[in-house]
Amino acid sequence: MTTQNQATTAGTPATTAGTPATAAGAPGPTPAARLFASELSVVNVGLAMFDADLRAQDARVSTLDWTPPGGGSADAARALDALERADVAARIDAANAEAVERIMAARPLLVGFERALDVVPGMTPTTILHSGPPIAWEDMNGPMKGAVTGALVFEGLAKDLEEAAEVAASGRITFKPCHEADSVGSMAGVTSASMYVHVVRNETHGNTAFTNLSEQMAKILRMGANDRSVIDRLVWMRDVFGPMLKEAVEFTGPVDLRLLLSQALHMGDECHNRNGAGTLLLFQALAPGLLRSSFTTEQKKEVFDFVASSDYFSGPTWMAMAKAALDAANGVEGSTVVTTMARNGVEFGIRVAGLPGQWFTGPAQRVVGPMFAGYKPEDSGLDIGDSAITETYGFGGFAMSAAPAIVALVGGTVAEAMGYTRDMGEITTARNPNVTIPALDFQGIPTGIDVRKVVDTGILPVINTAIAHKEAGIGMIGAGITHPPAEAFAKAAAALADALA
Repeated sequence: MTTQNQATTAGTPATTAGTPATAAGAPGPTPAARLFASELSVVNVGLAMFDADLRAQDARVSTLDWTPPGGGSADAARALDALERADVAARIDAANAEAVERIMAARPLLVGFERALDVVPGMTPTTILHSGPPIAWEDMNGPMKGAVTGALVFEGLAKDLEEAAEVAASGRITFKPCHEADSVGSMAGVTSASMYVHVVRNETHGNTAFTNLSEQMAKILRMGANDRSVIDRLVWMRDVFGPMLKEAVEFTGPVDLRLLLSQALHMGDECHNRNGAGTLLLFQALAPGLLRSSFTTEQKKEVFDFVASSDYFSGPTWMAMAKAALDAANGVEGSTVVTTMARNGVEFGIRVAGLPGQWFTGPAQRVVGPMFAGYKPEDSGLDIGDSAITETYGFGGFAMSAAPAIVALVGGTVAEAMGYTRDMGEITTARNPNVTIPALDFQGIPTGIDVRKVVDTGILPVINTAIAHKEAGIGMIGAGITHPPAEAFAKAAAALADALA
């Protein structure tokens, strides 16, 4: 091996091949050596380990968050190629334009509150609706099992939680995803026959969506809590709160929820986890009817105090509003627009407009964010709930730039909150002119998640959400940020490619 350190003879400097000698007789530095001897400013694409190593050597590094199309999956890349073929892409673009126009043109109205048994399709006295894609009792996680057993005691189908677990496992109970009954449910999403639900009608397209009432933010069924205080609250909601809301809307008439949503975003909400303005607006619309209802003054005071106990009163309302709008896009042949994102604590499922009714799933993810005092990340259950319907429509995590104060709850910085909205614009089809963000010069919220764009860019939808304890009976222990699994979108892309071949 020849080195640059060889001795010279007869006073003639030795050189290595292709390396010019310096005036002092030593070989000059190679171009690579000159490069790394200078101050480096590096653009690093996708590999976090390179970022860390370069920074350790005092280099200036700008890292681009990038992954290969399909996350490096050959099957996903093949599906994406098929969907991007010129003739197929043209069909998809036309279908997506129609699907997104349906979503944006939808005008969801709150038209009433009723017992689930009386209005929810397929509901029976022994039906339990749950969040996310289909799941059997034995596969449910702790929070969902806790909510199911609590609901069975509430309905009188079991005398206590122990018997309720036996009933749940007996085969006598029908478990069904909320989304398969025109409904949505926060966290565990458990909805039973006697619970009151919102009735939200899409005035533009004629479809209807349902969701149960907010239990507010104490120890609650939707978080898996199920002790006597939880059951007693559900009984009061069935006997007083729900019927009073029903009478209130009979007096006030329908409430335009899209209009209220837009106003709430202008007032600093993102309407998934921050709902102060939205609750104020919704209660303002309902209060005259509540006061005119047939209930006693003491009962009205109870309702007013209950609504005042938490800003989350309007949270379920926005979920039903989004569900009513998104369902209008289902069945648009060839569309790759996502109409459902939902989690059951074990799996995360999506559905798309062009393949109505089909679930594409991957593993539920962890939610990363601040924990309540006394709890650690290892205490938390995996991502759960139908509330990601808000992000599917374009608010919640997609609209955090409208509500920078949300970072106090879910973690992160204001700059990151602003960045989330910009990033979501990369994977959506349109900006919704009906719901806008003042901080972005009244730009419409990102609307119409496109499976192709998610697979192509590797950018996953951002979701801000609550964290439930992994065990039944405890409830909410924090809040944070999460994302769907990439597998769900890859599976949807493959099925769409087959359908459009």
